[in-house]
Amino acid sequence: MSRLFIQFVVLVACLSTATIAMSAEIDFVRDVRPIFEKHCYSCHAGEKQKSGFRLDIKSEAFAGGDLYDRPIVPGKAAASYLIQFTRDQDGELVMPPDGEGLNPTEVATLTKWIDSGANWPDGVDLAEAIDKRDHWSFKPISNPTPPSVKTQSWPRDEIDRFILARLEHAGLAPSPPAHRAAWLRRVTYDLTGLPPTPAELSAFLQDDQPHAFETVVNRLLGSPKYGERWAQHWLDVVRYADTHGFEVNTERPNAWPYRDYVIDAFNRDTPYDQFIREQLVGDRLSQDAATGFLVTASVLLPGQIGKDEESKRLARQDSLDEIVTNIGQTFLGMSIGCARCHDHKFDPISQKEYYAMQAFVAGVEYQDRDAQTPRANRARTQIREYRKRIEAIDRELQSLAPLANVQSAPTTDTPKRPSINSELNIDRFLPVVTQKVRFTINATNRLEPCIDELEIISTAGENVALTSFGTDVQASGSRTQPNRHQLEFVNDGQYGNSRSWMSNENGGGWLEFTLPEPIEIERIQWGRDRTKKYKDRLATDYEILVSTTSGEWQRVASSGDRQTYNPSDKGWQLNLQILDAGQKQHANRIIREKTQHEAAIRQQNNSLKIFAGRFREPDEIHLLRRGDPEQPLEPVSANIPDVFGTLPSGQPDTEHDRRRALADWIVDPANPLTARVMVNRIWQSHFGIGLVDTPNDFGRIGTPPSHPQLLDYLARDFIKSDWSIKTLHRRIVLSATYRQSSLSRSEGLAQDADVRLLWRYPTRRLDGESIRDSILQISGQLNSKAGGPGFNLFDKRGGLTGFTPVEVFPPNGLRRMIYAHRVRRERDRVFGAFDCPDGGQSAPRRRNSTTPIQALNLLNSRFVIDQSNAFAKRVVATYPDDVAEQIRAAYVLALSREPSTDEAQELRGIVEQHGLHTLCRALFNSNEFLFIP
Repeated sequence: MSRLFIQFVVLVACLSTATIAMSAEIDFVRDVRPIFEKHCYSCHAGEKQKSGFRLDIKSEAFAGGDLYDRPIVPGKAAASYLIQFTRDQDGELVMPPDGEGLNPTEVATLTKWIDSGANWPDGVDLAEAIDKRDHWSFKPISNPTPPSVKTQSWPRDEIDRFILARLEHAGLAPSPPAHRAAWLRRVTYDLTGLPPTPAELSAFLQDDQPHAFETVVNRLLGSPKYGERWAQHWLDVVRYADTHGFEVNTERPNAWPYRDYVIDAFNRDTPYDQFIREQLVGDRLSQDAATGFLVTASVLLPGQIGKDEESKRLARQDSLDEIVTNIGQTFLGMSIGCARCHDHKFDPISQKEYYAMQAFVAGVEYQDRDAQTPRANRARTQIREYRKRIEAIDRELQSLAPLANVQSAPTTDTPKRPSINSELNIDRFLPVVTQKVRFTINATNRLEPCIDELEIISTAGENVALTSFGTDVQASGSRTQPNRHQLEFVNDGQYGNSRSWMSNENGGGWLEFTLPEPIEIERIQWGRDRTKKYKDRLATDYEILVSTTSGEWQRVASSGDRQTYNPSDKGWQLNLQILDAGQKQHANRIIREKTQHEAAIRQQNNSLKIFAGRFREPDEIHLLRRGDPEQPLEPVSANIPDVFGTLPSGQPDTEHDRRRALADWIVDPANPLTARVMVNRIWQSHFGIGLVDTPNDFGRIGTPPSHPQLLDYLARDFIKSDWSIKTLHRRIVLSATYRQSSLSRSEGLAQDADVRLLWRYPTRRLDGESIRDSILQISGQLNSKAGGPGFNLFDKRGGLTGFTPVEVFPPNGLRRMIYAHRVRRERDRVFGAFDCPDGGQSAPRRRNSTTPIQALNLLNSRFVIDQSNAFAKRVVATYPDDVAEQIRAAYVLALSREPSTDEAQELRGIVEQHGLHTLCRALFNSNEFLFIP
């Protein structure tokens, strides 16, 4: 038989087999599943589900995954990715990626199966789909009874019964109480982030009253230092920073009011449910700065976004995603953001439910707004008073000069007004009633015109140009940079190049102000840069027009009656040499007063704006295919995930109603997550690890609680106590569990090396902020000033790269570290090495690394050396001639104990030979100083 004939017979046989297979009805179990088992299950079945896609369960197979939102489209094999990826072995994405691909017969079988309707009978799956809703954290909070225990004498609180029951079940016993000094140091650090003072230590050790421990805790909870400490934990979670992030990393000069709000809220023991409400709708609850929570994350600024509409839509989606992510992980301990592109792989959050959550905040913009806080309102009042006085001083000074800086019609006998200057120009005119003012620039000394502030002064002496007054401003065009030269800066009440408007026309442009109603005005004040840094882009040819009642424009002032611009001319100045002695003395006095008022205005301007979001008509939110804003599907209304039921307040309408409805649901006592998540955060900050050690993820991918009944007991009690955080602190730190010694025991290590059962107190290292703050307190250099703009850790407050650390701090830089200006992605060069977060991602739990850099920084940094010297000087000033007392005092200040006899004897020679500062430096580098006992 010839070779050619044999090949022909084989070919006919293969074709006949394929024809028979195609002509018969496709059976899923017989024909389809074996193909899946052979080629697909190794990556898409059981525990292994690449791209979130599995093919061993019917419901999961049709749902798809990250890249497979249409894997099987019944009746349409050509539209099914399952066919596209397996048929084209030369395509961009080939399945299976490795090994032997599907042969033509297998592809034909799958194609016919899908085209004929993809019949997949129920009850034939080899695995069962996990019910994502069946998870402990989504179930209602239980009401457990504290368990019975054998050692009845140990528990001080119901907390201790839950802990002891687990220990007894494991055959372990709790540790004996810590020494009183150790407990005091522990609780003082936990509640204030600082060590106890020698006076506090002495008072507690001598207090033999029954409620001595309670007295300490109440004092600490009542200290303003408490809020500074616990705000730091919260800011870690919400990603607070004072820059915008990304490559440009521009400064957010008005972010700090949110930080101050959080500190104040903790100090006031704001009920946690109210704390949440204020951060979502604080603009309607007299807590204007609180909504800074919504915009704490990084964001691209307008100048960083492409000019095309596609880039703008993508940037908007990214900014909304950050808000949803922040809400989900902060309040609910859920990774809702994982459902942006596809249904959540592990939790019962569909992609549509993600966009329904996004609709709650679809009217939030990452922008500054005029602060409506008591501090801002006081600042505005003071600024008005200062400016009135400055104007009165200017008039008085001008009355002493031979030439008055008041516009008059120039004649051959009337000298012209002084020329333009970059700092301040005043154009007076006869009072006129108008609702519109136009400032037209025809020429500049160089490039596009720039104005840092234009003020329209009414006959009542008020600046009616301000945005806060209700005035709207338009321009011929604006040249924008990230957070600079925006049109809204020209009437925001703040001076300087970074708060200026710049035209986009070389040498010209116009500004038009529309007042809320017709007002009588008498002058215009404007400048290029009131801070005297820049003199370019100065308008040298301009005119000022007002609208008449008939709608026509009338010129009231111009540069035409001014002297020719001279770059070296500093503008109008009073020549003191022409005055007599009495006039000169009076002039100098009021000039000093004016300078003081101008400085006060610059200081008060820091309180006028807050970076707490702007609220507008919400965007229409659509379900986006694969999270792509260029592939919108059906519109989506604001709603909560179905696993949590329905909104308690019904479907919201307005922008504010949406945020309010979201807050109502989150703080509803029936919400199973809110109280649990916050109780866990508080517990974690006292013991170093939470009852759930994934504090931002209570979903299926997170870890189960070590003491589930205790978690629910505390959550229910938290709600019953009116959501009081301080009440929860008090229970925890007064418990026998918290009072335990931290000494290790072999039997405990053998069974529970991670101390999850809490058979001893789990000691831990101080965080970077507490180390720096403690060094300053011990050295006597800590500046206790609270609130306001942050101090600088670097030579600049934002930008791309090249941050030079500050090594020698002025007094303002010796404040607590929570008041540092936090540059995203740049950690403090000394204490940032101790795992301080950089503001890029949420840090629900600090890492606890040990690195050589930490030791080198503490030993050799200029800061530690300087503070060691200050520490020594403080001690020597108290005990100038007694080395033994110096050593004792240094130990008590730094370690809250006296040195042992051996330590004192050994250190005396060292101090006498090398100086007390050497001992102080060694104490700052000791483990005993760096670890909570």
